[in-house]
Amino acid sequence: MYIVAVDEGKCEGCEECANNCPVSVFEMKAGKAVVVAGDSCEGCQTCTSVCSSGAVTLTEM
Repeated sequence: MYIVAVDEGKCEGCEECANNCPVSVFEMKAGKAVVVAGDSCEGCQTCTSVCSSGAVTLTEM
């Protein structure tokens, strides 16, 4: 199981995490990425690798 989080203060709204997540964990709301399907996360780390601002974190439980 993985826990995905977005630091709203760091998120620049680039949409890279939302556009690249293979299981659609993220949606964009008010110009920021929001985790909407965290239970679907497979831990592939695509979101953390495409986030240039370091706003997305992934923790294995």
